[in-house]
Amino acid sequence: MPATPAPLPDTAGLPTGPADIRLIVTDMDGTLLDNAKRMPEGLWPILAELRRRGVLFSPASGRQYATLARQFAEVAEGMVFIAENGTYVVRDGVELSSDTLDASVAARIVRTVRGLAEDGVDVGAVVCGKRAAYVERTDEAFLAEVRTYYAEHRVVADLTAVDDDVIKVALLDFGSAEHTTAPALAEFAGTHQVVVSGEHWVDVMNRTANKGTALRGLQRALGITPAQTMVFGDYLNDLEMLDAADWSFAMAGAHPEVVSRARHLAPSNDDNGVLRTISRILGL
Repeated sequence: MPATPAPLPDTAGLPTGPADIRLIVTDMDGTLLDNAKRMPEGLWPILAELRRRGVLFSPASGRQYATLARQFAEVAEGMVFIAENGTYVVRDGVELSSDTLDASVAARIVRTVRGLAEDGVDVGAVVCGKRAAYVERTDEAFLAEVRTYYAEHRVVADLTAVDDDVIKVALLDFGSAEHTTAPALAEFAGTHQVVVSGEHWVDVMNRTANKGTALRGLQRALGITPAQTMVFGDYLNDLEMLDAADWSFAMAGAHPEVVSRARHLAPSNDDNGVLRTISRILGL
């Protein structure tokens, strides 16, 4: 028999009255997707009903825009994609906002990662541009992970010479990103965002770039308030985004800082927590 899903959390702390939700924003990995990276069962009918009600559903992820657009190809028309941890926001193929990284900074990060690799750390860099993601590490273990998040990726001889508008540099650490790679990037932390976005990933972006900045810009553009916004997240790159919504949910099992920062708790991603919470609160 299938496992019984975990009960929804007590709604005692939820806002009272009708839920006038106009915008729903969700992280992908560890939040909307289950631990096998699968879309949740029942997603497409719920997205159709949200569209009918005039509620905008927006994925917000460290994943590349091309990857997100491919995942939501059936319903992508009119959808806003907050990609690359907020550094690149796109709707119907048109850029709404971006926050590009200076090429010299990207090159310094790449050289730092090369130094870590020479010291025996199993790490590699992904230079994320608007057109594609670029890598110089070519082993299959690394490329398999890159393919998951970057549908458009290219292998190049030298990551310090990429010809594209760079929006972030992502670092894949097969050990602990939080305890190994992130501390090694301390020299950048004073001037840039160094964000642990997953167990094995660290993203370096401009200080002004994060999912929260992107979300607040979208709210202003659409005339939507935090009280009309619902947000779901599970990791440290979701913190600022949670601050931009009155209806902010940490997933069960989320990073402790995320749980403490969010106003409410949703069931885990493996318990279809995002869709179950949306359905309960909006009465779908």
